[in-house]
Amino acid sequence: MTHNDPPNNPWARSQREILDALDVSLDRGLRVPEVRIRRRQYGPNRLRSAERASAWHILIEQFKSLIVLLLVLAAALSFAFGEWVEGIAVAVVIVINAAIGFVTELRAVRSMEALQRLGSVSAKVRREGRVREIPAEQLVPGDVVVLEGGDVVTADLRLIEASKLQANESALTGESVPVSKQVEPVRIDVPLAERASMLFKGTAVTRGAGAGVVVATGMETELGHISALVEEAEEEATPLEKRLRQLGHRLIWVTVSIAVFVIAAGVLAGKQAILMIETGIALAVASVPEGLPIVATVALARGMWRMARRNALVNRLSAVETLGATGVILTDKTGTLTENQMTVSRIALSSGMVEVGGEGLRTEGEFTREGTPVNVADGTVLWQALEVGVLCNNASLGPDGAGEASAAVGDPLEVALLVAGAKADLRRDPLLNQKPEVREVAFDPDLKMMATFHEEDTRYRIAVKGALEAVLDASSRIMFPEGPRDLTDPVCQEWLEWNERMAGEGLRVLAVATKMVKAADAEPYRGLTFLGLIGTLDPPRSEVRPVIEAAHEAGVRVVMLTGDQPATAANVASAVGLVGSDEVEVIHGSDLKPAGDLGGDERRHLLEAPIFARVSPRQKLDLIALHQEAGSIVAMTGDGVNDAPALKKADIGIAMGQRGTQVAREAADIVLKDDAFSTIIVAIEQGRAIFSNIRKFVLYLLSCNVAEVMVVALASLVNAPLPIRPLQILFLNLVTDVFPALALGVGGGDPAAMHRPPRDPREPVMARRHWLAVAGYGLAITLSVLGAFALALAWQERGEEQAVTISFLTLALAQLWHVFNMRDRGSGFLRNDITGNGYVWGALALCVTLLLVAVYVPGLARVLKVVDPGAVGWALAAGMSLVPWVVGQVLKQATAG
Repeated sequence: MTHNDPPNNPWARSQREILDALDVSLDRGLRVPEVRIRRRQYGPNRLRSAERASAWHILIEQFKSLIVLLLVLAAALSFAFGEWVEGIAVAVVIVINAAIGFVTELRAVRSMEALQRLGSVSAKVRREGRVREIPAEQLVPGDVVVLEGGDVVTADLRLIEASKLQANESALTGESVPVSKQVEPVRIDVPLAERASMLFKGTAVTRGAGAGVVVATGMETELGHISALVEEAEEEATPLEKRLRQLGHRLIWVTVSIAVFVIAAGVLAGKQAILMIETGIALAVASVPEGLPIVATVALARGMWRMARRNALVNRLSAVETLGATGVILTDKTGTLTENQMTVSRIALSSGMVEVGGEGLRTEGEFTREGTPVNVADGTVLWQALEVGVLCNNASLGPDGAGEASAAVGDPLEVALLVAGAKADLRRDPLLNQKPEVREVAFDPDLKMMATFHEEDTRYRIAVKGALEAVLDASSRIMFPEGPRDLTDPVCQEWLEWNERMAGEGLRVLAVATKMVKAADAEPYRGLTFLGLIGTLDPPRSEVRPVIEAAHEAGVRVVMLTGDQPATAANVASAVGLVGSDEVEVIHGSDLKPAGDLGGDERRHLLEAPIFARVSPRQKLDLIALHQEAGSIVAMTGDGVNDAPALKKADIGIAMGQRGTQVAREAADIVLKDDAFSTIIVAIEQGRAIFSNIRKFVLYLLSCNVAEVMVVALASLVNAPLPIRPLQILFLNLVTDVFPALALGVGGGDPAAMHRPPRDPREPVMARRHWLAVAGYGLAITLSVLGAFALALAWQERGEEQAVTISFLTLALAQLWHVFNMRDRGSGFLRNDITGNGYVWGALALCVTLLLVAVYVPGLARVLKVVDPGAVGWALAAGMSLVPWVVGQVLKQATAG
């Protein structure tokens, strides 16, 4: 450590200790030569750059799918054996799929770039006795920074001077209202949100003025620590990515096994090796579902479009499906579950509790006591309390239009007091015209009070607001409807109990008092008349309760993680139905142990806990990991800089689009344009529908491909001519398979999906029952095709080329009708999710047209080696193609119960 290294825990050290440790004078600041030395020592005051994902990197990622690698192998084999048409066709499929994925996923995560933009501002610094403005990245430890309301804090500062200073730290700490600052040190063990002697990089000064000494720059700041967490947070592969990877592994083994078996059997049976290798290529082409990557990508992109229409913008393609498996939503409080607007909801007076109606900035609301309207008339205690709240105030309301104030400016708490006054027709400007303000005694963090003096006739009215204990100490009387009385110790104790009760309900409590004096320089905090308590609340969003009920019905747990106080968190959780009134356990961040120190019972307790208050960014990461280790798919909501690491770590990061910071939006997978919690549930419903659709088209494609493999394999084993050529298989895979599969992929989904719990995250795309269905459907299609081929060769006595055309058409038509076997079990025969899907009928019409083109357009018919089968041939193909559909429908009805 050198002589000018910043001391540890600066918030707990005195101003003199800080100045001495950093070898700086408050009045003079640093000398320029010393600044140069420190800049070399500590480096620039900026965050580390994240390595930008290049377009080449994103493009290469599109080829890492095992199914795509299988296609590459099939194309290479085709080229190696001179099958140029087949090779080019497969290569085109690869290019199309890569292009779709590349364009869709080009917007990579830009978290660190956003963090850098947050810090690219200027700072006013005192050097060599003069205040000068410099780029923020030139700050060094020991610099004296001068601040005033509206300034962005550009480094971590230990405050040396502060006058009415408040800062908005919500992006960093999650605290929902501006925090008052002081110059005195605080305890060494207080959490970040309570370090009142510090200002932190990335926050903003909302009120007052002050000066502070830089104690940390760049990556050493609290913002820098969070940025390091964003780098450390590993982005989880989504369940869909994992499942398609598993499916790819299985397809590799199936493909290789079948190809080797057929080639070996043919060679052992005395067939030419070159012929059997060509047959192996045909099998490779048949076994790989060329359309699967394209259909999966398009289905997910369609899901992205649907979610965008419902105000959910998806940054990461595969995140669309992951939502369907979400079992736990970890949500912040402010703005997601609440309105993010302070509102006066209760006023405690000597005559009882008054309820205040209305929400947010609406200036319409009723005052009631036990359900009975209260007449707010001149001279009542309620009127006086509201008047003090309006007078002792530095905020302002904009014009009142349609019952709502607009362009409110100032501390949200003071704005709430003005809105409450407006509900009683007490407006600040007219009131100040009657009682002009002649003096203000700014809020003192030590005294915890603020006062204003107002001229009233020949005397002055003092309006005071502050913490209850402080106001009670400064009061000698208490106002009753019939007049003031002496304030006794028992009465004070009753008000302290009222204060605790209101705080326990999640209210932010403020005491108000007044007195009349003869001179404007009188002592404001002595001999006051106590009026009562004003309780403000960031009210819950009205639509959240039914949404949480819907989440619970869908088997999705909702857990609150907030930087706010436990009492506030518990109250909001109860109000929105997150917990019952009798189960409001709140785990404080200070009670959370590192994940490695948790025992089995402690882990279970944390997994079941519904509310966490005063949690840090690192603790959010630990809680996400805890739920993930327990097997849950975790969605995390957030809006601040402090949420960015957790948004990246979660299986699904969900950021707020309106109030969210750029950092949070760039780190998230999904951005909610309307900031509405209800949009998350809509997105989960879409995610479940998309997975169901993916499962249907995978089942459809694989059963079609299994049929193609079995047709080629069985014909090869019995030394018969191939009923279908490799290029014909490729045509089916790219045309008559893909379009019905696409139609399945964009279906509306099962309306009852949200009445069931989320599926097991470990469940593959294709479970055992689905593989059995693939085998059964594949066998049925195979038998119908081989039957048509045998009848064409024997009974119809047609040539091999015409018989191959009939088997090709039988296979194509059977695959088209097979799409109706994909309806949900238990659904109606005529009315179901498949027959009600207009895209399915459009796909069938298109595919039948393309089949006619393939047969009757000379150039394409020559490439595919098909001929006109004649009316009898068409009838044979059409009749045999219906067999798999009939079998499938009979089995659906038999297993419906």
